Amino acid sequence: MGRFVTELRSQIWHVAHGRSIDVGQKSLIMAVVNVTPDSFSDGGHYEAVEVAVAHALACVEEGAGIIDIGGESTKPGAAAVSASEEQGRVLPVIEALRGRTDALISVDTYRAATARLAIGAGAHIVNDVFGLQREPDLADVAAQTGAGLCIMHTGRDRQKLPDVIDDQIFFLNRSLEIAAAAGVDRQNIVLDPGFGFAKENAEENLELMARFNALLRLDLPLLVGTSRKRFIGTITGRDAPDRDVGTAATNAILRLQGAAIFRVHNVAINRDALAVADAILRTRARLKA
Repeated sequence: MGRFVTELRSQIWHVAHGRSIDVGQKSLIMAVVNVTPDSFSDGGHYEAVEVAVAHALACVEEGAGIIDIGGESTKPGAAAVSASEEQGRVLPVIEALRGRTDALISVDTYRAATARLAIGAGAHIVNDVFGLQREPDLADVAAQTGAGLCIMHTGRDRQKLPDVIDDQIFFLNRSLEIAAAAGVDRQNIVLDPGFGFAKENAEENLELMARFNALLRLDLPLLVGTSRKRFIGTITGRDAPDRDVGTAATNAILRLQGAAIFRVHNVAINRDALAVADAILRTRARLKA
C-alpha cells in the first residue's frame, strides 16, 4: 500500500523554446482542450478555433499552467483520424494561443510529424499516450527541439504483466530506453501511469492509485490524468460530465502520494482540492524538519 510523501522537492522540467518550470513545489494543472467531435467528455464543445482558444484562456485564468490540445480522441473504440486531419485541428489553435498566454502549450499526439509541426507552431510539450512505442521517431523530434515530453503508460495492443506496478515499470523503462537512445534529456521527461488506458476495471485503477508512490522509484516527475474517467463513474454512479468532484478527490490523494502534474477538464475545482493537498504537504514537511 502506498504511503503519503512527506517532502516537497524541486524538479525542474525543461521544455521547448527555452522554457522550464518547477514541477515539485506546487501542484501544476494541465487543462484539457479537445478540438475533436468525439472525445468522451467534451467532444464537439471546442471544435471551432476561436471557441477552443477562448476556453484555453479561461482555463489559464482559473489556474492552469499548461494547455493540452488534442486533435484525436483516445477513448476506447474511437475512430482514427489521419495525420493531416489531426494537424488541421490542433495547429490553428496552437498558433492562435502563441503570444496570447504565458502558459505552456502541449500537443496531445503520438505522431512524430504532428509533434514537429506543433512545436514549430509554438507548442512546448508533446504528450504521447503510447509512450513513444507506437512512433519511436517522436523521441527524435523531442531530442532535436528540446520539447518537454510526457511519456504515458498504456496496456493497449499488448499483453500486460499480472502485477499493476510491475507492468508500469516494465513499460515505462522501455519508453525511457527509446528516449535515451534518441538523446532526450531526462530533465525534459515526465511520466504518466495512464489511468483508464487498458486498466480494465475500477479495481485495477484503484490499486494503481493505492500503490502509486511506488512509481517514485523512477525518479521523474509524475503526471496523472484521472479526469472524468470511467472508474470514477463506477465508484460514484455519475456520468462523465458530473465526475469533477470525484476527479478532485483522486487528484488530492495522488498529490499526497507524489504526483506533480494533473490533467483535468475542470480547472477550478481541482485547483482548490490541490491547494488543500499542497498545504498538507507543506505542513508535513514543516513537522518533519
